[in-house]
Amino acid sequence: MAFTAKDVQALRQATGAGMMDAKKALEANDGDMEAAKQWLREKGLAASAKRDDRENTQGVVSLLIDGNVGVIVKLKCETDFVASSDRFKGEADELAKLVAAKGVDAVAERTAELEDMKITLKEKIELGEVVRFEAAAGNVLDSYLHVQGGRGVNGVLVELSGASQELAHDVAVHVGFARPKYLSRNDIPADVLEHERQTLETISRNEGKPEAALPKIIEGRMNGFFKDVALLDQPYAKDDKQSITQLIGSASIVRYAQVEIG
Repeated sequence: MAFTAKDVQALRQATGAGMMDAKKALEANDGDMEAAKQWLREKGLAASAKRDDRENTQGVVSLLIDGNVGVIVKLKCETDFVASSDRFKGEADELAKLVAAKGVDAVAERTAELEDMKITLKEKIELGEVVRFEAAAGNVLDSYLHVQGGRGVNGVLVELSGASQELAHDVAVHVGFARPKYLSRNDIPADVLEHERQTLETISRNEGKPEAALPKIIEGRMNGFFKDVALLDQPYAKDDKQSITQLIGSASIVRYAQVEIG
């Protein structure tokens, strides 16, 4: 029975065996997938344990800006030791270069490399978020990358219009520390707003606030919620006397992305 490169890949994913071992197993069993799995098991070449249910909360964030294109790639693993290795960080950088040159879907071109790394490093390794911005003509693209233990762990990309490079960088740094969930209060889903409003009403009632004062109290607390989650409402990290809206003035934030480890 003939077999293809896809069959070899499927066998590798199912067993954790190396590429050549998977190919030999299929050759020895005339392309029979189940028989090849058994052959690998008997030879002691199949992985001793499946890694799919392991936690992989460690990893590295690779960030790249090339002209008007910005990229963030998150590569996940299980331990600090692997995350800090040159091979692991190098793979994340290669993925970022590939995405910058060809687009987000190009990560598929390095599937074999990721599989090999998973087997040789004996950890659950997989791709996390992949972000690619291509800034419009005249817009400014900037970034912030927080490095810890020799590896990127918190990456931010921002695109602004009508702004200087310095302003764009200031916004990126702010996002890195303030971690807004939304660009503006208008971007917050209606169900999230309603849930927060109801929660704040319950809290206010439990505190014994006067019924007549509830609308104003809840509104004030909702404004506090907006300052927590909406970038444009947040107090600027370097000067909390002004909001991000005040900081950027006539400029506008087109979009932003933040990718973190953990």
